[in-house]
Amino acid sequence: MRAAAPQPGPHAAVRPSFNPVTIRTARDVVTAAALYLRWLGFRDVVQPEERRSSMSPAVELRGPGLVAQVDPTTRPVPLRAVECLWLEGLASSSVAVYFSLAGYEDRSRARADGVGLPLFVMDLTGTPQPVNSPADDLLARGA
Repeated sequence: MRAAAPQPGPHAAVRPSFNPVTIRTARDVVTAAALYLRWLGFRDVVQPEERRSSMSPAVELRGPGLVAQVDPTTRPVPLRAVECLWLEGLASSSVAVYFSLAGYEDRSRARADGVGLPLFVMDLTGTPQPVNSPADDLLARGA
């Protein structure tokens, strides 16, 4: 069982409650993730018109200083996807964040923990749930 998420520190911005979007379609997963990133304080979060890779089912979201992947499939996210996102974040000097509907393979979670990549899993109410400590930290401090 995971420990409760850390409480915001004294310098963290106080945010109103997150208003989720019920998950019915793959598009809803992407919409919920974009809304959540905005709620965390990332600005101008958009889905680029041009896809970088057709090999991954994940949808990319970007904003200033942010690169995120949203996997709306029913398969756990593989290690390679987590590593590619982490490297993309490093290359662009951006915060990298992963959202998944089905969760993550054990090796993916271990690698994300090791490199400090926040992982979230989407529940069907549309509320992302932190999966690892970097996600707890991002939730506590915001963008």
